[in-house]
Amino acid sequence: MRNVFAPLEPFAFALFRIVFGLLFLQFGTQKLLGWPNTPAGYTPRAILTVAACIELTCGFLIMIGLVADFAAFLASGEMAFAYFLGHFPVGFWPVVSKGVPAVLFCFAFLLIAAHGAGIWSVDGLWRKPPTGRAVGGKPSG
Repeated sequence: MRNVFAPLEPFAFALFRIVFGLLFLQFGTQKLLGWPNTPAGYTPRAILTVAACIELTCGFLIMIGLVADFAAFLASGEMAFAYFLGHFPVGFWPVVSKGVPAVLFCFAFLLIAAHGAGIWSVDGLWRKPPTGRAVGGKPSG
């Protein structure tokens, strides 16, 4: 089955990166701008404002694929921090402590950080083909 879907991997990963970046960005706009809505029981505190700035900025950078590996690594760390600060004290299991989104974001961003932006990204526009290889990945010569 892998052989059937292998040619689609770059496109699937690009959609994965774009969607996760957009979803993360919305958490930042929600906290900073009250859009699309203000979270229930939300009271702005310094730590939440910093988190919102990270979510908004890194979400946007991941979505467009600009320094996506660095932005995703930072976002992954923020989500790990959010889980251990806000959810772990309630309970170890994420489903019990309502920390599933934090865990999913953390590991999704870790994957993006390790993989890089891929296609359909600003980083991809600036990347040069590896030395000794022609465009298309075939050896030159």
